[in-house]
Amino acid sequence: MSAELVTAIILSIKVGLACVAVITVPGIFMGWLLARKNFPGKVLLDAIIHIPLVTPPVVIGYGLLILLGRKGLIGAVLYKYFGIEFGFTWMGAVIASAVMGMPLLVRSARLAIELVDRNLEKAANTLGLSPFAVFCKITLPLSLPGIICGLVLSFARSLGEFGATITFAGNIEGQTQTISLAIFTMLQQPSMERDAMFLACISILISLAAIAASEMLTRRMRK
Repeated sequence: MSAELVTAIILSIKVGLACVAVITVPGIFMGWLLARKNFPGKVLLDAIIHIPLVTPPVVIGYGLLILLGRKGLIGAVLYKYFGIEFGFTWMGAVIASAVMGMPLLVRSARLAIELVDRNLEKAANTLGLSPFAVFCKITLPLSLPGIICGLVLSFARSLGEFGATITFAGNIEGQTQTISLAIFTMLQQPSMERDAMFLACISILISLAAIAASEMLTRRMRK
């Protein structure tokens, strides 16, 4: 393998794992909020969370550029006062993947939490457990298989992310060029078709490994 291929593979895994780390807590919280609470604007919040599923990824990337780019609404402030820049960096690729993968985690977490018997939660409350303790000891363990499924889907979505990433983070070799972007670049050159095929196979193998690991972990937890 060439250094370019190795770099793209390592960067993709790095971005995918960072994406999962970023969305885990807020994704589970949003899933619990939508599953257990009724509040004004709930339908609107649900719609906003799921916008990336029904909107072209390039539009999401453009929106991130407007918000978090160096001259964006929020990005300009971060860059001017803190020197923080997300656009066209590997962290930009993480943010793009996180935004695209968040709906998958939220939806999986919400469905898993909705399947947890509320009577168990009420019984724990009557025994003196705080709402947070009930969530940690009852709700979370029982819904964990569904949450893990959502995390794996988000990781796999990160590996295949293209539109939002290339718009917000760019296609910079060695910095933001993930597997999908590297395949796109290689397909523009007839002599690189073999490398593109190799990367495509690696991407499939990584996704299958993640799914297999998730299934094994879920089975152990159920036992």
